[in-house]
Amino acid sequence: MTYSGFRVIKEALTGHRGWGPAWRTPEPKTQYDYVIIGGGGHGLATAHYLAKEFGKSRIAVIEKGWIGGGDVGRNTTIIRSNYLLDGNEPFYEMSLKLWEGLERDLNYNAMVSQRGILNLIHSDAQRDAFVRRGNAMILNGADAEMLSTKQIQKRYPFLNVNNARFPIKGGLAQHRGGTVRHDAVAWGYARAADRRGVDIIQNCEVTGFRVENGTCVGVETSRGFIGAKKVASCVAGSSGRLMAKAGIRLPIESHVLQAFVSEGLKPVLPGVITFGAGHFYCSQSDKGGLVFGGDLDGYNSYAQRGNLPVVEDVCEGGMAIFPMLGRVRLLRMWGGLMDMSMDGSPIIDKTHIDGLYFNGGWCYGGFKATPASGFAYAHLLATERPHETATAFRFGRFEKGLLIDEKGVGNHPNLH
Repeated sequence: MTYSGFRVIKEALTGHRGWGPAWRTPEPKTQYDYVIIGGGGHGLATAHYLAKEFGKSRIAVIEKGWIGGGDVGRNTTIIRSNYLLDGNEPFYEMSLKLWEGLERDLNYNAMVSQRGILNLIHSDAQRDAFVRRGNAMILNGADAEMLSTKQIQKRYPFLNVNNARFPIKGGLAQHRGGTVRHDAVAWGYARAADRRGVDIIQNCEVTGFRVENGTCVGVETSRGFIGAKKVASCVAGSSGRLMAKAGIRLPIESHVLQAFVSEGLKPVLPGVITFGAGHFYCSQSDKGGLVFGGDLDGYNSYAQRGNLPVVEDVCEGGMAIFPMLGRVRLLRMWGGLMDMSMDGSPIIDKTHIDGLYFNGGWCYGGFKATPASGFAYAHLLATERPHETATAFRFGRFEKGLLIDEKGVGNHPNLH
């Protein structure tokens, strides 16, 4: 079924009786060429690009729950490519370009809204750092603009620019950044992959790997053994527990990241804004709610719920730049599992077990990386070579000291 404006009008006039399921519900086959573990954005994107760009078939995506039930539906929906280091910036810029053509590629309304993102500056030293970041972005083909306090005040008159403790001295803007509807990303990729013959198998938990003579030949699941020539892990915050079933210990910790949404408001926040003197970021959803978040909870956990100290910290950051936030009621909050790597950057690589591949360690950057992650992972699976934008995302960098330390805080996952 192809979606179009004409189809919407036709269905509206005929009682919406012509819509079919967005994807099939097949029984798992006994053997596939590719088995992708994890039915989130990255796993579904990998399956889509593996079939579309590399012409592969006999692909299955295995999800222990339901499509969209993991981190792809538990984030603050922001997309951007405002990174500094050469190991990161080309990759995230490729991802942003894929976002820009995503709806046409998937024939699905993912609600891509390039409303812009603004990182606020509160000190002279921070201005110097952001000028450097902006120049790095431009050198890698991204867009960046330094804004003065007057320009910011004109665009965002509600900001507390003269705060005695955190005066706003300018900002780094990326006008092509913005937001995307997270659920629609999962549904769009699932539908597109299904149309290309990918089997999407929900409620199927992987309980183990079958390894023979150093080669992974398939996975044991709650629905029986499924054989595969290549097995690709893509399970975000559950990476450590899953890969332990293959005897692999990852340089990753799992932490909780909380997010919040307020009651619906009239349009008040035209873009995405981040607080430079703390960790607070905020945008306004299409339903009117202010969507915001902050730091990780300071402990390791696999629970999708957070703790009250972070709620207080996030609200303090918001009140410092949005005094109006104190009059808004909180509608709901939730937590997602962050697979925090030792340098704050991801891993897309083969493991030491033949036929077993890994994608994870996305830290805060998982959602915005969804298209590029899927494309680069599919490239690795199809060609056995890393994609040109993901050559730095290898396991070996931790042994060689070639860390991609975007924040400059070293090998401390809780600080990234």
